[in-house]
Amino acid sequence: MNITESQDFFQDFAPTGRAEKKINDFLLFTETGEEQYKPRLKDGGAN
Repeated sequence: MNITESQDFFQDFAPTGRAEKKINDFLLFTETGEEQYKPRLKDGGAN
């Protein structure tokens, strides 16, 4: 499954808004490994 297929798959489950950005960032992080897309914890804990 490539990144476009993954995005289509996850977007079917996501409501619009911030959740979509989080999903896209997660997919970009898994594909590129770039820190700017790395998921962050909500509570400010170490990640």
